[in-house]
Amino acid sequence: MKEVMAMRKFVAPELVFGAGSALLAGQYAENFGARRALIVTDPGVFRCSWTTAVKDSLNKAGIETFVFSDVSENPRDVEVMKGAEFYKENNCDCIVAVGGGSPMDCAKAIGIVTTNNAHILSFEGVDMVDSPGPPLICIPSTAGSSADVSQFAIITDTVRHVKISIVSKAMVPDAALVDPSLTTTMGSQLTAATGLDALTHAIEAYVSNANSALTDLFAIDAIKLVNENLVAAIKDPDNIELRGFVMLGSMEAGLAFSNAILGAVHAMAHSLGGHLNLPHGECNAILLPYVIKTNFSYAEDRYTDIAKAMSVDVEGKTADQICESLIDVIVALRKDAGITKTLKDFDLKREDIPKLAELALKDACMVTNPVELSSEDVEKIYEAAF
Repeated sequence: MKEVMAMRKFVAPELVFGAGSALLAGQYAENFGARRALIVTDPGVFRCSWTTAVKDSLNKAGIETFVFSDVSENPRDVEVMKGAEFYKENNCDCIVAVGGGSPMDCAKAIGIVTTNNAHILSFEGVDMVDSPGPPLICIPSTAGSSADVSQFAIITDTVRHVKISIVSKAMVPDAALVDPSLTTTMGSQLTAATGLDALTHAIEAYVSNANSALTDLFAIDAIKLVNENLVAAIKDPDNIELRGFVMLGSMEAGLAFSNAILGAVHAMAHSLGGHLNLPHGECNAILLPYVIKTNFSYAEDRYTDIAKAMSVDVEGKTADQICESLIDVIVALRKDAGITKTLKDFDLKREDIPKLAELALKDACMVTNPVELSSEDVEKIYEAAF
């Protein structure tokens, strides 16, 4: 009852979900009045046929296209500024992002830089964007980042070696064309990492202190979809139905976390990614069990709901037993998906942990963690995941 009566806003783009939806890019860009579209992608996606298919769709609608693919796995401030300059040089009036979270975050960032005439790092934080970017169409090629439906962009500050979070409804895409067909080119490792990222989004959104009745619906269903279909999709990568279920889970998780925000797992993963340029999804997968153990007693009922959604039998169990059972299920899922590394496998040094904890506590995602963590708490989580 409390969640139903609480006043909450909910933001989302116009959504088209299903096979073939990516080919609607031209129609949507034309509806937005675009004549010159910047396509933001990365080198890997650019080598696939997806970028060409989207480009052809835009060209058939009479829209000129200009491709910017200089985007790293963790998009950097310098890449954003370079992309914004490229956008202006070519007099673009629309942005189409094709790829995973990195190209989509970079595209969002390019957009707000061009309309606000400011450096991307000046937008760090919540609601720091004065003017929305140009029309933005996002076409995800992975099932995990959910950048296609969120009001987040995560950008690496190359001077401070940290990831900054930019959160603003001004960055919600105008349209998201969510086509499961695009995920069939993902290898098993990327499928696993992005899928576990989606699971983490959903879990953190559900236990967030900014949750609502609406975000809860999306979060719980996302948890079920990813848990039930991720490993099967890894084993049968050409099965478009399995890919579709994971993609749907990713989209729902994005709608949940974009509005309920996240928690300590993402704050700590951002710190790791900025400091060591580590793969985001794997960092989340490694940290998630240890954060659950720390948070559990402060959101016991909600974590119990999550355990039920992941088919844990909670009948007659104590809170501690439910916590351990939930962690066991997540660790087993992670292992079955092929994610077996610990933080020490990424050459993390123990002496870096205090600095990482300091950075994590400053991350915007930490604000909505179900309990306020101390520096000592965060350091202990890093140590446990080492």
